[in-house]
Amino acid sequence: MLRLRVNGETYETLTESNETLLEILRERLGLTGTKHGCELGECGACTVLLDGKPVLACLVLPDQIEDAEVTTVEGLADGSALHPLQEAFMALGASQCGYCTAGMLLSAKALLDEQPDPTREEIRAALAGNVCRCTGYASIVDAVAQAAQALQGAR
Repeated sequence: MLRLRVNGETYETLTESNETLLEILRERLGLTGTKHGCELGECGACTVLLDGKPVLACLVLPDQIEDAEVTTVEGLADGSALHPLQEAFMALGASQCGYCTAGMLLSAKALLDEQPDPTREEIRAALAGNVCRCTGYASIVDAVAQAAQALQGAR
């Protein structure tokens, strides 16, 4: 039996010791925004926040997450109000096929939580573990920079 908090809600679920956080989120909790990618920890499609830090859900096992706080892409919005990162990604076309978007958003959120006014180089470094095969990254970096400005304006 595993107990964890996901997007502010507490869950208890039976798991196997070799089941990954990715499998738990998608198959046990029905949170399919976190994507299966390489399942080797190389693409970043499965990135979630674990106690506020980005992790690759395909590499995290149940004994590493007992009583942890997990944030998935489903937890970014506040009800129907999108997070400024989500707004910027939409406005600037930063997601094309969308497969990498959840991981990009969560990696960017972790960056902006730690560094509210990042340089473009800091944004690129924070997103380095997330592979996108569609956009060429320029629009993604632009979107994160725009969201940083929006968040600063809201403070």
